[in-house]
Amino acid sequence: MENFRNINPVRVDKTTIINLEKGKLPPQVLDLEEAVLGAMMIDKKGVDEVIDILQPDAFYKDAHKHIFEAIVQLFTDTQPIDLLTVSAQLKKNAKLDLAGGDFYLIQLTQKISSSAHIEFHSRIILQKYIQRSLIKISSEIIEESYDETTDVFDLLDKAESKLYEVTQGNIKRSSETAQSLVIQAKKRIEEIAGKEGLSGIATGFEKLDQITSGWQPSDLIIIAARPGMGKTAFVLSMARNISIDFGHPVALFSLEMSSVQLITRLISSETGLSSEKLRTGKLEKHEWEQLSIKVKNLEKAPLFIDDTPSLSIFDLRAKARRLSSQHGIKLIIVDYLQLMTAGGNGKGGGNREQEISTISRNLKALAKELSVPVIALSQLSRAVETRGSSKRPLLSDLRESGAIEQDADIVSFIYRPEYYKIDEWDDDEQTPTAGQAEFIIAKHRNGSLENIRLKFIGNLGKFDNLEDFSGSYDDLPSKMNHEDNPFTTKNLPSPNEAFGSNMNAADDDSDVPF
Repeated sequence: MENFRNINPVRVDKTTIINLEKGKLPPQVLDLEEAVLGAMMIDKKGVDEVIDILQPDAFYKDAHKHIFEAIVQLFTDTQPIDLLTVSAQLKKNAKLDLAGGDFYLIQLTQKISSSAHIEFHSRIILQKYIQRSLIKISSEIIEESYDETTDVFDLLDKAESKLYEVTQGNIKRSSETAQSLVIQAKKRIEEIAGKEGLSGIATGFEKLDQITSGWQPSDLIIIAARPGMGKTAFVLSMARNISIDFGHPVALFSLEMSSVQLITRLISSETGLSSEKLRTGKLEKHEWEQLSIKVKNLEKAPLFIDDTPSLSIFDLRAKARRLSSQHGIKLIIVDYLQLMTAGGNGKGGGNREQEISTISRNLKALAKELSVPVIALSQLSRAVETRGSSKRPLLSDLRESGAIEQDADIVSFIYRPEYYKIDEWDDDEQTPTAGQAEFIIAKHRNGSLENIRLKFIGNLGKFDNLEDFSGSYDDLPSKMNHEDNPFTTKNLPSPNEAFGSNMNAADDDSDVPF
């Protein structure tokens, strides 16, 4: 601004005089940019403190961007960083002249004597960069808002997405070099080595985790089944394992069942009390003890349930971003995909398959944007019922399957032969099917296809490992005064609030509680 103070004012007309110093400049701190770059070239400690705070675009002056890029390249190659090496790297990049030449580099090192306060200075530079980013985003939004052809809901989603990127400090870059990606991959492999081979979110189902290495970030997982197979029971059991046993925050979007119904089903699974008893509230004294003690872990679980009906993909993405920002969500579950709407643009009567295509594509985009696995439940068509002997689902049974199968990284099915009155598995050992289910991985973009058998406890709406299930709920205190117990029948959901799902009711007459 000092350079502008002595500039003659500009006359626009006979009455208006404008001084340049009253104009607007993008937020910037050139003196601090010079100080930070100079400190990085004279003190290695300064590089270590700010290399993961700043990025080239954070610098306002182009010359400073080129210098910082050279420093990052040297740091990545574990080369010494000083005046000579930075100059040599700039020559190698053919950007020494663009950076001001050797004379400018010398000036930068002469303006600073140490790297003291370099982190504080770098954060001020970052703040100015965020301000410039917000100005740019706002300008784009204003311009598009004046365009009558712009879909307002698409614009809202775009605006929130860009602002979320700024909030997370992840301003989009056009590309990354193979070198930087290899370094990231090696670091990821090293982290995995300390997690017993699980690179993703463990489900608590051991065989499933062995095949998938846990649900992977950015993956879209489809879990499909016919009514009564236990889709909701499976994801509730999984959400319980992930949030309680492993402490990972989970977001569950339920478009059919209310949050009270879902949490009551979880109470049944956690306490070992049947759905019938919880519906009626007729509990014995020791069962009140079970309810009081066993539910404590569930109360503390980082599990977030949203039961907004007819949720649009736009609303889901907005809610998911907020949950990710506020609570660090590690897994998103949608129950179920066919109940979602594509958006609020008011265009009715469209092709349902195209709408499902839009929804599945946006779910995949959400998984990549937040870098978390997204699990969506899905219906299967009646083709399963019309087949002869085998009722095991196939990929072709997916409703509106084209886009779902294409976008998903994993497509899986839940199959319980017992539901179809099939008493034995179709294997050589003729194993009884009672109380068992099969989790079928029919598509796995990054792994093998397997069929995994699990234990299904129908009266609790619960899935468990087949080998490890014990079913014991006897390790409880024997005495508790009913009068002092906060869990009375008046506090429990009424029978019409708890359990019971109408999933696919219009498509099927099945009356299965889970």
